[in-house]
Amino acid sequence: MKIYTKTGDKGETGLFGGARLQKDELRIEAYGTVDELNSYIGLVRDSGLDDDSIQMLISIQDRLFTIGSQLASDPSKSNLQVPQLFDSDITALEKEIDRMNEELPEMRSFVLPGGHPLVSHCHVARCICRRAERRVVSLAKAEAIPALIIPYLNRLSDYLFVLSRWATKLQNAAETPWVPKM
Repeated sequence: MKIYTKTGDKGETGLFGGARLQKDELRIEAYGTVDELNSYIGLVRDSGLDDDSIQMLISIQDRLFTIGSQLASDPSKSNLQVPQLFDSDITALEKEIDRMNEELPEMRSFVLPGGHPLVSHCHVARCICRRAERRVVSLAKAEAIPALIIPYLNRLSDYLFVLSRWATKLQNAAETPWVPKM
């Protein structure tokens, strides 16, 4: 199988199901940002986390491929078979957030991103997740999308924030509180 097809050389790409769209359309921007997030989570996964967190990130990457496949599918073709998100996927994120939070000190202020490269990578992934969520919200204003995508991305950004705090603990790094200047 050749990697290059040359079908996108004029700024178009194909959806699963056959429709062709310009590469800068909302749908393409949405699933492209989800793909960027998935790639960055791979970097987080490879940056020194514990085994449980690594397994959770692999599961998250699978779910992001599911979201990408849903967004990359032609919405006019209702008979397409694509993987699905489930309420249990969101619940899994919430359980993992709760598990990590039980072992973390109580937050008393916002914290500045940083303290260790792993922590910083978690924060960048969180920001990419928020951007993916914004892109999907924009798409949802224009056309129907599967109902669980936005809640999943919203919860995932919460998970990535708590993961950054968890990474701070694992790396014995310092959390720097934000102290606003008044």
